[in-house]
Amino acid sequence: MWHAPAHRRNPFQAGGLPRGTGTSMTVRIVIGAQYGDEAKGKITDYLAADARYVVRTGGGPNAGHSIHLPEGSVILHQLSVGVLRHGVTGISGPGMVVQPMRFVDEMRELEEKKLLLGEPVISDRAHVLLPIHEVEDAWEDALRARQDPSRGIGTTGRGIGPAYADRYGRWGIRYGELSHLDTLRARLDLLYERKRLIPNLPPRAELERSLLEAGERLSPYIRDVDPLLFGALEREEPILLEGAQSALLDIDFGTYPFVTSSHPTSAGALVGAGLPPQCVSEVIGVAKAYATRVGGGPFLTRAEPREEEYLQRIGGERGATTGRPRGCGWLDLVLLRYVARLNGLTSLAITKVDVLGGLESVPVCTAYVRPDGTRWTDRPPTAIDDYAGLEPVYVRRPGWPEFHPRLTERLRREGARALPRALQEFLAFVEQETGVPVEYVSYGAQRDETVRRTSSRTGRPRPEPISRWAK
Repeated sequence: MWHAPAHRRNPFQAGGLPRGTGTSMTVRIVIGAQYGDEAKGKITDYLAADARYVVRTGGGPNAGHSIHLPEGSVILHQLSVGVLRHGVTGISGPGMVVQPMRFVDEMRELEEKKLLLGEPVISDRAHVLLPIHEVEDAWEDALRARQDPSRGIGTTGRGIGPAYADRYGRWGIRYGELSHLDTLRARLDLLYERKRLIPNLPPRAELERSLLEAGERLSPYIRDVDPLLFGALEREEPILLEGAQSALLDIDFGTYPFVTSSHPTSAGALVGAGLPPQCVSEVIGVAKAYATRVGGGPFLTRAEPREEEYLQRIGGERGATTGRPRGCGWLDLVLLRYVARLNGLTSLAITKVDVLGGLESVPVCTAYVRPDGTRWTDRPPTAIDDYAGLEPVYVRRPGWPEFHPRLTERLRREGARALPRALQEFLAFVEQETGVPVEYVSYGAQRDETVRRTSSRTGRPRPEPISRWAK
């Protein structure tokens, strides 16, 4: 029987690479399981120790991943966290919109701190986010707010929405086109003609000059990433897909219109990296032990002012990109169940458990109820207006001790078995309510302040099926 040459063979056909066997071909996806700001960057950095490629799959300079290293702290906006580790390639993937001048600045900052340890790559399919998109973003949000103050989205003002709108409207410029001068000039002419009614746009000639300079500076890093990633699959090298924002901010499945402009879900991560679903073995959802939200939109479990101020202060809850204070509240299991189903979560990473240390009890929302007694348990309303009248139903879980130095030292020595009993019971309650095992627990900002509690291969067996929806 004739067979295609090895270099042309589909690795997912019969006789190709193994699928779902738990080999080193693992592709892991990290997903935000709340409204963003769940410490995804820290968990991704932790998991990057076992990766060969780390691919940021969506968003742009609107997201900030704070990483606290022994050498100092950094905030990555467009670079993948993979660049912080030796031997790892950090890819800003095809699904991103990347502001080139900010990317240059971000790389320079890491170089100055001697923390650019891995190899940075920008996909030639990623779209260029332009300064005109930033101007347009602020103009659009002001327009919404003038119509009705409650309609302001509260974006970061970094141009993400307009950049994605141009991408899907087929007006955009891709990184592979920065070296094609005629194409670049023609696209800029079209963009300026299309946006001529927007005030305060930067001069076109100035923008062209900046783009050419940035394109020349970035040209060594702009690559076709398909051969890199499919080559990694063939060699059975581990790939980690790094999420930005959160599933609850997805353009289709989030709290529309108070959402981002891309798909920060597990399915969106595959599109944003250019990988097929057969290669995925783990989808890790990251959630805080409480909840936060920045910008506009519904937030049913927002705490009372005194409790909110406490969580903001102890948790250091300010946006990494904007510095805005985050609204703070309590863990919402209605939303976590929804995210588990939507993304096919295989495990959870619960972060910032130390922030709740020392509380007598910890509220957890298990359902929403309407005035007529109707209950919502596993999905949020689709329409924003349908949130009106919903009230969260709480149970109170016993609190756990503060994370004093002796406890953190024990955790470093002994791992997850040193977690306080009440916290273990809290995590078991989350597992029971969501059907998803809590595999990772983060108890501080530093890189080493994370413990692995369960494993897909050893230790306490995972429930079968993984979640109540995975049948």
